[in-house]
Amino acid sequence: MTASLAVVGAGPRGTGLLERLAANLPELYGNRPLEIHLVDPYPPGGGRIWREEQSPLLWMNSMAEDVTLFTDDTVEIDGPVLPGPTFAEWAGLDGPSFPSRRAQGGYLRWAYERARAALPPTVTVHEHRARATRISGPRDGRQRVWIEGRAEPLEVDAVAVTIGHLDARLDAEQQGLADFADRHRLVHLPPDFTADSDLSALPAGEPVLVRGFGLAFVDLMVLLTEGRGGRYAPDGSYLPSGREPVLHVGSRRGVPYHSKIGYVLDGERPPLPRFFGPEQTAGLLRLERPLDFRSDVWPLIEKELGFAHYHRLFHAHPGRTAGGWSAFEEKYALCEPGGPELDALVGAAVPDPADRLDLTALDHPLDGVRHDSHDSLQDGLRRYVEDDLTRRHDPAHSPDLAVFGALLSVYGQLLRLGELGPWWHGFFSYLASGPPGPRLRQLLALSRAGVVRFLGAGMTVEADEERGLFRAGSATVPGRHVEARALVEARLPDPTLELTGSPLLRSLYEDGAEATPTGLLAVDPADGRIRQRDGGAPHPRRFALGPHTTARGGGAFTRPRTGGASFRQNDATARTALGLLRDASCRSTEHPAS
Repeated sequence: MTASLAVVGAGPRGTGLLERLAANLPELYGNRPLEIHLVDPYPPGGGRIWREEQSPLLWMNSMAEDVTLFTDDTVEIDGPVLPGPTFAEWAGLDGPSFPSRRAQGGYLRWAYERARAALPPTVTVHEHRARATRISGPRDGRQRVWIEGRAEPLEVDAVAVTIGHLDARLDAEQQGLADFADRHRLVHLPPDFTADSDLSALPAGEPVLVRGFGLAFVDLMVLLTEGRGGRYAPDGSYLPSGREPVLHVGSRRGVPYHSKIGYVLDGERPPLPRFFGPEQTAGLLRLERPLDFRSDVWPLIEKELGFAHYHRLFHAHPGRTAGGWSAFEEKYALCEPGGPELDALVGAAVPDPADRLDLTALDHPLDGVRHDSHDSLQDGLRRYVEDDLTRRHDPAHSPDLAVFGALLSVYGQLLRLGELGPWWHGFFSYLASGPPGPRLRQLLALSRAGVVRFLGAGMTVEADEERGLFRAGSATVPGRHVEARALVEARLPDPTLELTGSPLLRSLYEDGAEATPTGLLAVDPADGRIRQRDGGAPHPRRFALGPHTTARGGGAFTRPRTGGASFRQNDATARTALGLLRDASCRSTEHPAS
């Protein structure tokens, strides 16, 4: 029998794996026959999130020049480096632009077709436009992939699960809110990919409570304003169509994610990593106990981000510092993160408190801020957003961009640890993965037009059985509430095995796959093989990559010339899988079926 591999999930991560299979196949597999089955209900390349059939109003959150699906000489891999164009180069776009997701889907589809064309004629690719529901089979034998609408399973020698963002079953809180909405004929939209939510249930002119102020909110804002016929005048003001609801938005922080930075870093860059690099990561992995993020990892992150900030301040803005960099760096290296010695050092060397890095204040921008009315809060939040836009586009604040670079460096080290935790992802996204500046300018225009209303920090949501309404409040406006007949949870579902809406992932867990404390599918960091709860060796024929696993890789595609953790993972998985498939092919040749 011909050796075969099933890749479940043909979006950007599955496409990246296919590219690595094609790159490594001549060395590790030769011209033996091979069958590859791609299983995904959505189109190959873009998959669900980047499919070309979605609203053209939805933008990428990355600049066109910052997206590539191809390796370069900064990626540490055992397989061959095969460069390719960035999205900007492929599409002929201005590098710093933010194209639509539909356009990005075209790039991903082309990358998929290029990877497929690179396979030799001895490889046959089958596309199955359906959902995989279960994987079964022994550790030492062929695997069966069960597919919706198909009576018999695919029988393959190995399976790679590369599915992306997934639906989830409701947790206890969300189920309670959904049941309350059903009893009182209200609208409750749980966490979901915004482009797939049924927003028609949100009526024009009615208040809607929105919990979440990140990128899912930005999509929601766009689809309920421009998506309903509103438009922006040349002066930047918003001209309503009359079909918009009134969005009352709040969150834990109560503010939107920071704007993308609108300039490039010139001059000397901080030499990273400095305090959190491979040596420190290796030391953490040697600990004979579970890692505690706050006590084991966060101090290293804090030291690294501070180093980048002050390196840039001393080198690019020396007039705002006292003393020389060498003396400061020597003392900084000896200080404990967050300790009084560090505070004293920074206080003496950086006279203006505004030039000092305060990560706690960044994470809690509205702590201690109080307003006596929601109307007062609107003015305060607009000033906050305006100040953020000004700062993120002013090179006088270039230590912010140095910290951004340090965040990317830290992320690369954390990926080696496997388990990052939800707090870190939220903090990273808030500082480093916010919306393009024009989106925040639109938010300001919508606020001035009364279409968006800010609720504040520490947002609470209550179900008022007596009145049959949702009620929201916040710590920023104590004692004041907003009532509505609709509630939207503006965030993606958490990628946990416990609550996943994927029958495939549930079946893997029920079949013995290991879950981390936060519910991710645990995989071998060396090659992505799925780890088993029995403490034995990872499953030899099952692999997994993507946001539902500890092999997240920082995304399915990455910024050029940044080492691409996902590329390293894809390459390692492809090479291990090809070795397995080569052995299977040799066995079938030696012992042909009778």
